[in-house]
Amino acid sequence: MTTLNKVTAAHIAALREIAGDKNVLVDEESLDRYAQDETEDLHFLPEVVVKPETTDQVSKIMQLCQQELLPVTPRGGGTGLSGGALPQLGGVLLSMERFNKIIEIDERNLQVTTEPGVITEVLQNTVKEKGLFYPPDPSSRGTCFIGGNIAENSGGPKAVKYGVVKDYVLNLEVVLPSGEVIWTGANVLKNSTGYNLTQLIVGSEGTLGIVTKIVLRLIPLPTNDLLMLVPFRSAESACAAVSAIFRAGYTPSAMEFMERDALLWVTRFVDASTVQIEDDIQAHLLIEVDGNYPEVLMQEMEGIAGIVEGYDIGEILFAEDSTQKDELWKLRRRVAEAVKANSVYKEEDTVVPRAELPVLLKGVKEIGAKYGFHSVCYGHAGDGNLHVNIIRGSLTEEQWNGTLTEGIREIFQLVKALKGTISGEHGIGLVQKNYLDIVFDDTSLRIMKQIKQIFDPNNILNRGKIFDC
Repeated sequence: MTTLNKVTAAHIAALREIAGDKNVLVDEESLDRYAQDETEDLHFLPEVVVKPETTDQVSKIMQLCQQELLPVTPRGGGTGLSGGALPQLGGVLLSMERFNKIIEIDERNLQVTTEPGVITEVLQNTVKEKGLFYPPDPSSRGTCFIGGNIAENSGGPKAVKYGVVKDYVLNLEVVLPSGEVIWTGANVLKNSTGYNLTQLIVGSEGTLGIVTKIVLRLIPLPTNDLLMLVPFRSAESACAAVSAIFRAGYTPSAMEFMERDALLWVTRFVDASTVQIEDDIQAHLLIEVDGNYPEVLMQEMEGIAGIVEGYDIGEILFAEDSTQKDELWKLRRRVAEAVKANSVYKEEDTVVPRAELPVLLKGVKEIGAKYGFHSVCYGHAGDGNLHVNIIRGSLTEEQWNGTLTEGIREIFQLVKALKGTISGEHGIGLVQKNYLDIVFDDTSLRIMKQIKQIFDPNNILNRGKIFDC
C-alpha cells in the first residue's frame, strides 16, 4: 500500500493559491469543527480544511494531492452515520459547502441540475414551488447535502413508494483522484451506452471521485396526502402488519416503525401533545398515502385501517390537518436526536425483505438479552430498513468495545440469513467495514478493491473507508 505524506507549509501555501486564503483553514477551532460528524463519538482532526468553489479548483487540489501523496477526505453536510466523511488519517479535508447553487430547473424535461453542497430540503422546496417533486428525504434533510446523499445512496421514508437516490440520478460531473474530470452518463431516462458509471459513483461513499455537478430526474408533485399513527400492543405484530398491507394491494408513500422506547424518548425531546402512549402499547406505525384525488386516498386509508385492526391495535390517530401531520413527522424524524440526547449508543442500519421484519426484530431482542444490551429500534418498515440503536446504559468499557462487537456480528449474521444486508442507507464507512465479510465473499471483495484501484491507484481518496486496500 502506498505510503501517504503529511501536509506541510508548502502544501498549505499551494492550496491557498488554488482556493484563496480565506478558504484554507488550519486554526485549531476550524479543524475541530470538521473532525466529527453524527457518527457516535468518533473524532479525527484534519491537518487542513479546504473549501473550493469550482470544479477547476477541485481538479487542481486533487492534482496537487495526487502528486504529493496527501490523503483527501471529501465532506458534505457532516450528517453521516458511518464515519465516511471523517479524516482518520489527518490530511486534507475537502469541504463541498461552497458548491451550494441550484444551476437549472428544466421544467419541460422534469430535471434539475444542482451542485452537491445544496441542502436536500432546500432543493426539494425549490422544485416544489414549480409543482415538481424530488422524493428521497432522509431524516437529516434540513441539514444534509444532496452530494452526501449521492455518496451514501440515501433513502428516507418516501423510498417505499418512490425509490432511493439512485433512482433519480441521471448524470454526474466527477473529479477523479487524478484531477481528471468526467461526466458519467447523459441527461436521459434510458441509457444502455457502456458501463453504468453513474450508478457506480452513487453509493461509493466518496472513495472513487468527488461529485461536482448532479443531474436529477423529478416527478410531478402529489397534491394531497393523508397520515395516521397506529399503536400496536406487540412490536412484532406491527412488523407483521407491514407485509399484510402490501399484500392487500396498497402502496403507502411512507410506512415508518417506532417501538415504544423510541416514541417515549422523542416525545420527551420535542413538544408532542397530540400523542398519548398507553401503557400496553409496544410500537407504532406511521402510515402515509399520497396522490391527487382525496376520495381515493380516503378509501386507501380506510382499507389500510381495516387491515391493521386485525393485529391487536389501540386507537388509530388520524392527522386532522397540516399542523398535526407536521407534528407526527417531527416525532419520527427526530427519533435519532432523541436517542443521542438520552444515551451513548451505536446505531446499526439493517435491511431485510419486509416480510422478515418480525423475525429480525425478535432476533435483535434475543441477541440483546444474550449479550446484555438494550436496543431501541425504529426505521423505514415499508422497505424493511430497521435502525437498531444499541444503548450503552451500564455496559462496562470491556463490554462496550469488546464483547458487544460479537453481538453486532450476530445481528448481521441474522440479517444475512434473512437475505438482507448490513446497511440500507447509512453506508459502510469506518464503522461497518469489519463486518463486510458477512455479506460478501472473497471474490466480490476482490472485485470491489480492484475497482477502487483503477479509480485511485495511490489510494489517496477517502482511504480506509468501506475496506482497506
